[in-house]
Amino acid sequence: MRKQHYQNHKRFVFLYHGLTLLAILALSIGSVVNLLSTAKENLYSASLLVLVAFILMSLFVFVRRFPLRVQDRTIRAEENLRHFILTGKPLDSQLTSDQIIALRFAGDEEFAGLAKRAVDEALTNDEIKRAIRNWRPDYSRA
Repeated sequence: MRKQHYQNHKRFVFLYHGLTLLAILALSIGSVVNLLSTAKENLYSASLLVLVAFILMSLFVFVRRFPLRVQDRTIRAEENLRHFILTGKPLDSQLTSDQIIALRFAGDEEFAGLAKRAVDEALTNDEIKRAIRNWRPDYSRA
């Protein structure tokens, strides 16, 4: 695997994020245009195409969102344990999930300090990632 860092840590799967989204959008637009311009005797089948497009768009969104929510909860638990091992204290309850998810990329030597700084300065997840000096890669993110 190539070395992970701030500039390349986001995952983009062209077939899913690009082609599949484009195909579903084309189907959605085409099915609505077809519904609006169809003859009365084809109204039922045109309506079904709009329904199929809506179902596919919903699947596209939620098939990705649900596993990421579970993974986010796992990351929160893992990072809370890591903070406890390093400092003897749990993570500050003021940290948001987005901040904790960003903190997972920090190496052990800077993790606790950056977590405190994230609370004190209300850092965004992007600011946290940019502040990391020793990047700890996450190659298994869904």
